[in-house]
Amino acid sequence: MVNIDTVYQRVLALANKEQRGYITPLEYNLLANQAQMDIFEQYFYDRNQTARAPGNSTHYSDVDSMLNEKISTFEVVATTAGVLPVDLYRLGSVVTTTAGGFDVEAKYINWKDWVTISQSPLLKPTDLRPMYTRNNNGIQVYGADNALIATSIINYVSIPNKVEWGYDVIGEKALHNGSPNKTTHFQHHSSEETKLVIKILELAGVIIEDPSIVQYANAKDDKKTQQEKQ
Repeated sequence: MVNIDTVYQRVLALANKEQRGYITPLEYNLLANQAQMDIFEQYFYDRNQTARAPGNSTHYSDVDSMLNEKISTFEVVATTAGVLPVDLYRLGSVVTTTAGGFDVEAKYINWKDWVTISQSPLLKPTDLRPMYTRNNNGIQVYGADNALIATSIINYVSIPNKVEWGYDVIGEKALHNGSPNKTTHFQHHSSEETKLVIKILELAGVIIEDPSIVQYANAKDDKKTQQEKQ
């Protein structure tokens, strides 16, 4: 977790240097949510690249391991009757439990292939070799004799929670209110604090029309990216 107030104070300190401008709480909350999604979505592009590169023998400095650790913060395991969660970003595995109590991972089959497979005595699913299809309504999991399996367990990566810097207005000034019913912190791994500051600062530079902030943030972002990929 990354404390949203800590990030806000760092962003303000950098943005206000040399009287560059002020970022209101409402603006900050909008920028914070945009920044966290930019960083979150980048994980999967980076994961695709690092998966094809040789790993590092030192576990704690291996880029692929670090990315997996950051993504795991958003991983969820849930039981479903076929309807997919509204916060789903990427579906991982679909697991069913056999009558004998064994957990078996179902194989994804697209609809075109399912039409053929479901009619083949040798290829159609069994209880030990379940299969599932997916459409806009959710997933359908099949076992022996193409029978629908009522419930299954899914592993998925969720969309980050909407963050919120909560505050109370006292004397026309916004003062931070850290209570859970007003403030929601970043779910991101604690190592992402600096990247969140840089990304929000970059977006803020556009709002307060200060190209120097954008340039500063871009330079910091490029430097950090190069360090992570070395």
